[in-house]
Amino acid sequence: MPLYEYRCKQCERVFELIQKFSDAPLTVHEACGGEVERIVSAPALQFKGSGWYITDYARSTEKKKDGADSKGESKPAETKTESAPAKPESTTTPGSKS
Repeated sequence: MPLYEYRCKQCERVFELIQKFSDAPLTVHEACGGEVERIVSAPALQFKGSGWYITDYARSTEKKKDGADSKGESKPAETKTESAPAKPESTTTPGSKS
């Protein structure tokens, strides 16, 4: 449930109230009986990290096709070099008989 801030117009007191989205806004301050207004305040939500879903919250067991790790940084591609057996050079030339 969201936390709402209200300000009393009579006593200037600011207070918080937890209400459902479906609840009607408060109109009377219980302490002094004055009219209240809802204050728009900054949410208590913070985004941290270098990115969004793909880079921050993706499962670490998934393998990335582009070689990126879980933090979105690209890893150098590993290369395997297999040496093929060398072919012996022929001593005969075309057109000559041995």
